[in-house]
Amino acid sequence: MQRIRLRYTKRGRLRFTSHRDFQRAFERALRRAEVPMAYSAGFTPHPKVSYANAAPTGTGSEAEYLEIALTEARDPEQLRALLDESLPAGLDVIEAVEARISGLADRLTASVWELRLDGVDPADAQRAVDAFTSADAVEVQRMTKNGVRTFDARPAVVHLESLHSTDGTETHSSRADRPTDQPCAILRLVVRHVTPAVRPDDVLSGLRAVADLAPPVPAAVTRLAQGLFDEETGTVTDPLAPDREAATAPTEAAPAAAATAPA
Repeated sequence: MQRIRLRYTKRGRLRFTSHRDFQRAFERALRRAEVPMAYSAGFTPHPKVSYANAAPTGTGSEAEYLEIALTEARDPEQLRALLDESLPAGLDVIEAVEARISGLADRLTASVWELRLDGVDPADAQRAVDAFTSADAVEVQRMTKNGVRTFDARPAVVHLESLHSTDGTETHSSRADRPTDQPCAILRLVVRHVTPAVRPDDVLSGLRAVADLAPPVPAAVTRLAQGLFDEETGTVTDPLAPDREAATAPTEAAPAAAATAPA
């Protein structure tokens, strides 16, 4: 059985696609692409697809991941192209690798998010960021199925900054998913995946709590990356890199082995 890991996006209007809607669209794409899927056992077999830490409905993403199990081996790049053609524009399969090392979900320990706040003065956003990062605790509330829950959002946020489009910094919002051309503030943040999960809207609630920052329109939220958080560099690493490295390691080792072989 071969396992393939895919990276896909949610762009434009497709950011409002729920995870369940994406699951249905992806299973239809598997059938259209005639992918030799492995199925679960039981009375109602389902394709063996494992989804990892899907973004909330209403948020865009450049880094969603899933894994599929196949009964026959396929070239990952050819499979990626077939699936990408079978999905609507906006749900784009942009990378595929063969799973070589177990534990994809264990490599998704943090996310990089970008928040576009239309109608917010960048100076006001900077003051709110400073208040948030200097606070020891930032309590926010979220409605759950068991009622209102209060929790501290501050520990999960390991980095938060306000970007200024005038300083030459490239942002995702400057390239795509930009609702209007009016001045705005853009925030970049790195959030650990903890329990309870701290989402971008929780950070916005925290900014409102500590600095009364309230965007006049809903924020445009995009996940730029997710992966293993590197404590030394403070960056989020590519979760598919270990599989790519494992795939190329035997090829690179072969010449060295040949060179040391006795004549």
